[in-house]
Parts: sequence; structure tokens; C-alpha cells
Amino acid sequence: MRTGSFSISLIVAILLSVMCHSRSSGAERPPNIVLILADDLGYGDVSCYNDQAAVKTPHIDRLAHQGMLFTDAHSPATVCTPTRYSLMTGQMAFRVPNGGTVFTGVGGPSLITPDRLTLAEMLRERGYSTACVGKWHLGFQSNAEAAKSSEKSGMGSGGLPVGAQIVGGPTTRGFDLFWGCSNARTMSALIEGDRVIESIRPVDMLPRLGQQAASVIQKRAVEAKAGKPFFLYVPLTSPHTPIVPSPEWQGKSDLGKYGDFVMMTDAIVGQILAALDDAGLTENTLVIFTADNGCSPAADTTELEKQGHFASAQFRGYKADIWEGGHRVPFFVRWPMRIKPGTHSQQVICHTDFMATCAALLEIPLADSVAEDSVSILPALLGTDTAPLREAVVHHSINGRFAIRQGPWKLCLCASSGGWGKPSDAEATEQGLPGRQLYDLRQDPAETTNLITAQPVIASKLLALLERYVADGRSTPGAVQANDVKVGYLPEAPNNAKKKAKRKAETATN
Repeated sequence: MRTGSFSISLIVAILLSVMCHSRSSGAERPPNIVLILADDLGYGDVSCYNDQAAVKTPHIDRLAHQGMLFTDAHSPATVCTPTRYSLMTGQMAFRVPNGGTVFTGVGGPSLITPDRLTLAEMLRERGYSTACVGKWHLGFQSNAEAAKSSEKSGMGSGGLPVGAQIVGGPTTRGFDLFWGCSNARTMSALIEGDRVIESIRPVDMLPRLGQQAASVIQKRAVEAKAGKPFFLYVPLTSPHTPIVPSPEWQGKSDLGKYGDFVMMTDAIVGQILAALDDAGLTENTLVIFTADNGCSPAADTTELEKQGHFASAQFRGYKADIWEGGHRVPFFVRWPMRIKPGTHSQQVICHTDFMATCAALLEIPLADSVAEDSVSILPALLGTDTAPLREAVVHHSINGRFAIRQGPWKLCLCASSGGWGKPSDAEATEQGLPGRQLYDLRQDPAETTNLITAQPVIASKLLALLERYVADGRSTPGAVQANDVKVGYLPEAPNNAKKKAKRKAETATN
């Protein structure tokens, strides 16, 4: 009996050793990375952030329960294009030509220059296969023949006919595969690689993206298990306008089409997570879900509020605004092999941080001329952070207005919303509002009490920090870099604006 017991114990010990070695080896393998970027999804649109949310998002909430939820995550800009640039490069978009622009139509030359290292290129150089499935919105051009036939087809200057070739698209910026569209205005043109392959209805785009993302996961599964990881970037087209839920989702919520579209967006996230489960890749896949900016007023936020749904939750403003509702976004990270489930982080983080985080994860050294505004949040993900990871974070609104946040303090360099909200620049000037706003977000998360007069020392300190970030061409430690454009971060003084308006009125009268 003793011999038998010893044999059984030995077998158990060997099995445990093999299992532990297998898990240890798995932990040493680079994870697959799936980055899902919703379009115009508000902080308060996700039910695990907002107890009063009129819609439920069970699949997005699942990421929170199985991973880490961030309560203070931000997009660098309050609109699409500049945020996507910063996410892909780790550099704030205001540092480059047209960086604050929202591209319409095809968008012209790519905002990312060919010599700028992207997240996808960095990962591909480390052996990752890379795919982008969704809305690019960083600009590319069609060849001359395609542009000509586009005009004849009646699709307009932003349209692309089937067969058109694109130049400077995602496959020239680090992605092995691109499958999707340029932006909302060109959503009918479905692109694969560098060619328009089909003209589809906007209502069909989101379901097709979900299917394609799941297909990419399925096709990469064998290679991933054999040691070749993949990076899948899924910039969704929803719940941005046009708000077009599929027939099976229409009427599913009590909030009309927008609520239906949010629920459909959540279901697409569920489809991607199910694909990882089915492929047996969940354990060692790093999944990030976030949004490119706050909810858009185009969702009829006034009517949503009347129905008790606040898409920005307790925060002020919406997409385009410099206030928190414009750039505080949902942010979840799941990686079962390394991230403790059901955890929360209060670290102030930004989309620019993807680049440095992936570099730290894979022990990739970054040159001084790369990812100048990117900070690794890996310590937060692994639960080893003991202090703030960022010195500060900079925000940029659609009207080119700046804000800088350090600790609880946020300085906005404008008197207005900086975007589409009220007051506008003109209204703020007419009301004689102070030219700057200072808020203590710890005491006043809704940004209701401007402390610019009461706390001049804090405001001066924040302004000096922003000035250094602009002058140094970076907001992280490293050699000083040159911005590609002159950065104007101080708006015209209100008194000067009033004088100019008065002179203009007098000229018009004369």
C-alpha cells in the first residue's frame, strides 16, 4: 500500500509540475491583443458605470467583471480623428499639421506620416500579425483614376466606387490586413486591403465588422497557439451617426434608435469575446475596450436626458467639449493570465498610453522621437502601481481649446465649452465669463464652480506645465523634440475679442 501511495503521489506531483510549467510558459508568451474602440460612446452609456443607465451593456460589463475597470480614463481629443492618431502613435495630434481636424470624406493624405512609428508597426516588428477591422478615419487617398470615376458615379467627392484603390491606408501604416471603411461619410464603401470591394448599406456595416473581427480571430487561432500572437484593432462605427440599428435590434431599448444602437454595439463586443472563447484564446489575450470620445449631441442628448438617460453620467458636456463629458471615456482591460478580475483603477490614463504600455509589456525600448506623450500603464494592470503613473494629461477640443489636468485640478484655457456645448466662444465673451476655467474634480466632478480667481497659484502652475509640454515637444521624460507645427494653446484674451467684434460691427455699419 505504501508503494502504491508513493506512486500515486509521484504521479500527482509530476502532473502538477507539468501544469505549473505549462501555465508559466504561457505567461511568458506574448499575449494576443484585441483593442476595441467604440465611436461616440459616452461614459454613462455603459451600465456598469451608470446605475441609472436606461440601457444595459452586459457584454461590456463582462469585461469589467473579468478584468480591470478604469474610472478616470480619457481620450486625448474630444473628436474622432485626432484621438485615433494619438492612439496609434503615442503622440498628441496637436503637434502635427491638421492634427486637430476631423477628416471628412476620404480625408486626404494620412495624418500619420510614413516615417512615424505606429503601434501596429511596433507590434509587427515583434512578430505579431496585425489586422484592422473597422473605421480608420485617419485619412487616405484614392488614385487619380478612382477619384475621377468617383465624380462620375455621383458618389460625391468623398465617395469611393467599387474597384477604387486607396493610397496611404492602414496596410501602409503597419497592418497586414485592413477590412472596413474610412469614416461615417464613406461607410457605403467597403475596403479590403487597399481596394474598395463592395458598396453596402450603412445599416449593414456594423454587423459585417463583427463577423469579420470574429473571422480574423478564428483564422489566427492556430498560429496564436503555436506562438505567433496577433494584434486585432477593431474601431467600430457605432454608436456614431448614422444611428442605424439592424432590424432585429430596433425597438429593443426604451431610448429609441440610439439606445437600440448602444445595445447592438454591446452585442458586437459579445460576438468578439465569444470568438476568443470558441478559439480557446481567452486566457492569454489582452482585451481593451474604450471609446474615442464622449457621446455626441447628434444622439439627441437633450431628449435622452428627458427620458432619464445621461450619456455622460455625472460629468458636464458631450463630444467636442473640453469638459469631462467630451473626453472621459469607458475603459476596460481583461487579461485572465495576468490581470486580477473585478478590479478597479483610479489612475488618470489616456489613449496615448497604448504605445508605451505595449512596449513595456514586450520590453521594447522606445526612441526619444517615438511616442512622446505615451506613459506605460502596465503597473496599474498588474496591480504594482503605488503612485500616479502620469504627471499630467492634456486635452484638446474640436475648436482647438486646451485643458491640462494634474491630480484633482483641471485648467481649461477658454471661457466656453470649447466645442458644441453652451456657452460657445461668442456667448462666453458676450456674458463676460473669465477667459480660463479651473476646477477641482475631486470636489466638483461636474465642473460647476470655476475657481480661477480663488486659486491663481494652482492655475499658474498648470499653465507653466502645459507650456513646458508644448515647448519640449513631449510630455514624458526624454530628449526635447520639435513639434511639426506651431502650437497655439492660448485663446485670444476676452477683452481683445470684444474690441475686435466692436471694430467689425463699426466697419459693417460704415
